[in-house]
Amino acid sequence: MKQKNLNLIAKLALLAATLIWGSSFILVKDVVDTLPTCALLAIRFLSASVILSLVFTSRFKGFNKKYLLYGGITGVLLYTAYMLQTFGITDTTPGKNAFLTAVYCVMVPFMAWLFNKKRPDKYNIIAALVCIVGIGMVSLTADFSIRIGDILTLCGGVFFALHIIAVSKFSDNCDPVLLTIFQFASSGICALICTLIFERGKITTVEISTELVMSVAYLAVCCTAIALLFQNFGQKYTDPSTASLLLSLESVFGVAFSVAFGREEMSVKLVIGFALIFVAVVISETKLSFLFKKQADNK
Repeated sequence: MKQKNLNLIAKLALLAATLIWGSSFILVKDVVDTLPTCALLAIRFLSASVILSLVFTSRFKGFNKKYLLYGGITGVLLYTAYMLQTFGITDTTPGKNAFLTAVYCVMVPFMAWLFNKKRPDKYNIIAALVCIVGIGMVSLTADFSIRIGDILTLCGGVFFALHIIAVSKFSDNCDPVLLTIFQFASSGICALICTLIFERGKITTVEISTELVMSVAYLAVCCTAIALLFQNFGQKYTDPSTASLLLSLESVFGVAFSVAFGREEMSVKLVIGFALIFVAVVISETKLSFLFKKQADNK
């Protein structure tokens, strides 16, 4: 296959992944009205781990004990992030949940500073300031209060940032697919333990319906296993700045689906807030390199 065609397919794969993830926010909000949060995450992560294990069986030839350790650490962080995000969506809109989660992209350089002593650059600082204003526009009410759902979502963003830093640190000497399998397994086990401790009574009263089964299957298969494969493939054949820009569209798609299905009441204040957060993510992730590239090409 020609490199040009491969690059195009890779970009389409990244776009498909963000589209799938964007569609997940309204589904999660609907599902947690019936199925407890930890139970949903247990099904989602354990299913994804099994699916990836079956698809990539040959990868287990490279297994050693470090995958248990690294997968365990990253899995706990990923579970905590998703748990906070999922609890958060019960007290906020899918669109707000999507954009407030995306804030982790801006957080990463500052949190990484604590571990690798590399100072954030001017783009990270500008992005952080823009993002703070955007968060205020999205989350603060007229009396300057903030909903608990928005706070939980932002806390989830902190753990998403920690998860990215941990994966970056551990993946250098690991097969990323194998690490992901054990990471999902660890997340699923954490969720299962919490389900058995805190949600056992709620599970027994859940009414199983075709709609619930289809929604959970979509979240486990499409939004977790397939979207991850699309992301891995897409990032392999796409330059980092373009990949980051495409992946940041997840929050935009999240709002688009929320508005399309009548879950979001848009206002000028909310639109400005969403726009500022999106711009902050783009600045932080790409350093505006795509603009400089265009200027160079025009000379």
